[in-house]
Amino acid sequence: MLASLRESAPLVHCITNSVVTNFTANALLAIGAAPAMVDIRVEAGLFAGIASGLLVNLGTPHEEQRDAAREAVAAASAAGTPWVLDPVAIGALPVRTALARELVAQRPTAIRGNASEIIALAGAGAGGRGVDAADSTDAAAEAAAHLALAHGAVVAVSGPVDLITDGRRTARIANGDAVLTRITGGGCALGAVTAAFLGAARGTDDDAFAATVAATVVYTVAAEIAAAGSAGPGSFGPAFLDALALVTPETVVARAKVSVTDAAPAAETAEATA
Repeated sequence: MLASLRESAPLVHCITNSVVTNFTANALLAIGAAPAMVDIRVEAGLFAGIASGLLVNLGTPHEEQRDAAREAVAAASAAGTPWVLDPVAIGALPVRTALARELVAQRPTAIRGNASEIIALAGAGAGGRGVDAADSTDAAAEAAAHLALAHGAVVAVSGPVDLITDGRRTARIANGDAVLTRITGGGCALGAVTAAFLGAARGTDDDAFAATVAATVVYTVAAEIAAAGSAGPGSFGPAFLDALALVTPETVVARAKVSVTDAAPAAETAEATA
């Protein structure tokens, strides 16, 4: 799937937070996608209809950006554009929490967050400490399955072992390196890369679950490669962008640590009550 992404160069519309805009754009360029940061009223709705994929990240949701997100999601849904919701730091913070619950009802293609964000979005907890998770990915597994089945989304939970579920299948990915959590935008850029893979998969035989898994595997394998040649966070950032640009499909396959299982009973219960 990495090769097809680089061949198609998907155009990714990012409504993301001001802290990570530059790093997110550079990550998309490195992987082979084309970024566009369009987050103002009127233009956001127009652009979402022509983009390959859309990211809505709630890291710094000022008023105009909130309106732009609503416009973009409506336009993406009308055009069949896959879109990713990243509910950054929801739970204790009321503005972004209300917006996340409003947007998730519009059925995102994928939801990406840390364990505490996913639990909070499912209404099963109060969230973490700001952008930091207070829960493990396994603790979020049931909430992730409920969200996936209730909203028709693939849910990706980031952590030392990433968990991805569509409510029927669950993948666990044991790649990555902790230094990724020590640079600004390490998690947020993954949401954009996920939108790129979803955009590249549109119209192919690959479904949203496979595209989301592929995005996370490529991203975390690149992080491992970058960490091996870095002294710390300062040198890791540029090395990570290089790794995203240079990693090959063969290297990803050789290094991937992925296990996939069928849905747990909790997911089946969630489907029955959704």
